[in-house]
Amino acid sequence: MVAQKTLFNDDQIMNEKDLKKEVKPLEKLKSLDDKISAAIERVKTLKEEKAVMERRLRDLEELLNEKNQEIEQLRSEKNLIKSQLESLLNEIENLDMD
Repeated sequence: MVAQKTLFNDDQIMNEKDLKKEVKPLEKLKSLDDKISAAIERVKTLKEEKAVMERRLRDLEELLNEKNQEIEQLRSEKNLIKSQLESLLNEIENLDMD
């Protein structure tokens, strides 16, 4: 079988043995191209996942801050109620002593 090499030298004739040698590097190049394409797709996917996770993290941090504010408000209310109860108990004690 006779084929013309068209990649670099169109005028050079290749025999079947040369053609087989030429196919292997092209197969390797195709394989490398496929691997690079897969790696690029994986990087894109990971970047998208990272963006989603960063948004989720920000949302959770906001929720945590809201809950911490609620806790502080409840503690403040608890302390206020505690002081009111103590004051009432003191008044009751004073009434009993009188």
